[in-house]
Amino acid sequence: MKKLASNFFERTFKLKSRSTTVSTEILAGFTTFAAMSYIMAVNPAILGLAGMDKPAVVTVTALAAAFGCFAMALLTNLPIALAPAMGTNTYFAIIVCVGMGLDWRQALAATFYNGIFFLIISVTGLREKLILGVPKPLQIGLQCGIGLFIAFFGLQSAKIIVSDENTLVTAGHLASPEAALALAGLAVMAALICRKFAGAIICTIIAVTVAGFAIKGSDGESISQIPSAIFAIPHGISETFMQLDWGFPFRDFSKAMPVIIILLMLDMFDTLATVIAMGRASGLMDSKGRMPKLGMALTADAIATIGGALLGTSTTGSYVESAAGIKSGGRTGLTAITVGVLFLLALFFSPLVEIIPPEATAPALVMVGIMMMQGMRELNFDDMTEIIPAIFSMLMIALSFKIAEGFAFGIVAYVLAVLAAGRAREIKTPTWVLFAAMCAFLAYS
Repeated sequence: MKKLASNFFERTFKLKSRSTTVSTEILAGFTTFAAMSYIMAVNPAILGLAGMDKPAVVTVTALAAAFGCFAMALLTNLPIALAPAMGTNTYFAIIVCVGMGLDWRQALAATFYNGIFFLIISVTGLREKLILGVPKPLQIGLQCGIGLFIAFFGLQSAKIIVSDENTLVTAGHLASPEAALALAGLAVMAALICRKFAGAIICTIIAVTVAGFAIKGSDGESISQIPSAIFAIPHGISETFMQLDWGFPFRDFSKAMPVIIILLMLDMFDTLATVIAMGRASGLMDSKGRMPKLGMALTADAIATIGGALLGTSTTGSYVESAAGIKSGGRTGLTAITVGVLFLLALFFSPLVEIIPPEATAPALVMVGIMMMQGMRELNFDDMTEIIPAIFSMLMIALSFKIAEGFAFGIVAYVLAVLAAGRAREIKTPTWVLFAAMCAFLAYS
């Protein structure tokens, strides 16, 4: 039986050709899962702000992650794990639903159609043309702006940053039990990440949650509430499954399309960056620096987003935490399969997930935001035609809480900066098309 299993894994995942073993791949899967399992706590908390049923979203998060991992493994044989993406879930809940006033069913429809467009782009030559339309400084500005936004939101959720009538925002009461616990968690998580500890995020979330049982909040109650059970049958998903407002983009095109376009840009560029980075980390890039099965990886990501939207979650995307498993030796899709199986098993521990307080997830939001801002190192700080649009886009996203406007201002700023520098020939045709579209968008928004 053991030999049959070994032969099956070898035929399916080509372990020998990538100098790995079944045990190494499974260990890598456990490592990746430990690094990204925080999403089972964070995603329901964030989507709950949009009015979605949190227990149902816990189940949906695990199912979408498993589906995405299996799709990536079987279509590409890459050690890349997927789950509902951080950043886009915040955009979905805070900006689209709370800020724009859209119902979460409408936001799910936008996510679904984003997945359809991404799938079409991934299987045709449109991918390269669209990528050419968004200059690299804007890609970086979009990534870093969302990172800054996520970090800011995390600080707010822990009441480390609060609103102020005179200065808009200010530091909260840092001596309060809630803020102090969140700050302690942030310090521990940062230290573990600096030590390159693979499970830094999930271990800190667990530690802060446990500490919360012994610490009373400002209301006199324990910050973390003792669960009524440890094991449970997974909650049903009838509240979210196939609950999309299918006709929303056709009824209100002007509202739907900006949301779909931003979701598409976020999904596409985040996936491209993640897959290429993981390819470099795993040594799978070819001699010319090309990523094998990049097109299929994008296809898997698009399929996962479509499946996730039908289940009832925001965009499902590739996770940079896959690097933790890759550093542990993961080289094939068996790593991703392992992660998917672990997400399914985690469903039976959902009561433990539901007790996690905002003070435990806030450090994760802040650190994920900081890690997203690492992309700034790719900017040429000696070239103001890169710095102006990237930083302006980044600031507008974070300070306006509107990613679409931040992206639009960035495109306009890029074109104007390059024109002012006398380098109009550098502006590609797709960028001119986006420039015209974004000018119209800003004029009528």
